[in-house]
Amino acid sequence: MNYFLFMDESGDHGLGSIDPHFPVFVLCGALMSEANYKILELKLTEIKKKFWGDKKVIIHSSDIRKCEKEFQILFDLDIKKDFYASINNLITELKYTIISAAINKHKYIQKYGKLSDDVYEISLSFLIERSIFFLDEIIGLNKKLKIIIEKRGKKEDKKLDDHFQKLSSRGTGFVTAERLKNYGLEIEFYNKRDNIAGLQLADLLAYPIARYVIDPQRANPSFDILSKNFYKKGSRLFGLKVFP
Repeated sequence: MNYFLFMDESGDHGLGSIDPHFPVFVLCGALMSEANYKILELKLTEIKKKFWGDKKVIIHSSDIRKCEKEFQILFDLDIKKDFYASINNLITELKYTIISAAINKHKYIQKYGKLSDDVYEISLSFLIERSIFFLDEIIGLNKKLKIIIEKRGKKEDKKLDDHFQKLSSRGTGFVTAERLKNYGLEIEFYNKRDNIAGLQLADLLAYPIARYVIDPQRANPSFDILSKNFYKKGSRLFGLKVFP
């Protein structure tokens, strides 16, 4: 069975200048089977047709929060209520598993310095490890995993792809290269305009997770809605790695 891990980030991965109001970087992964991804594509298309007809719309959480671009329709409070209910139902009813990593940039710099490893690459390693752990728990053979990431730029994508190739050949601290090979691990990069439903789902999930990491005590209804989909071991949110 084929599985996809769709990834999107929230926050800046740079360490040179840290936003005091958003001092974290989150890489969020939505892991799902190919069958459930087809359901996501269908249901997300239905939502878009309901609110925009045949117009091509890319779901982007930042535009939704700010009511920008196509999401200016959300200034109408009745439409906004209906739209949010539709999105919340999608997030709640769809079968997928959240595997994410959050880097506390202040603590990271204190421990490793500003010139240490790229936080995006570190986060990717965490997500790959825990995705393999999760898939190992699923009964059945011949599971394949493909990682889907949104393009950021030629230089950034090349750097991340090089890191991925190193992981594939050497393994990670907890997963051997042979285990990765058994899953036929691949990585692909897509533009936002490619309208990949899985990337849009990951985009919706990433920001509430970042807000939770910044202030776990603050009311966060969006996080409450998605929290049941985290990869868990007992009561532990094993699908949320906070580092360091």
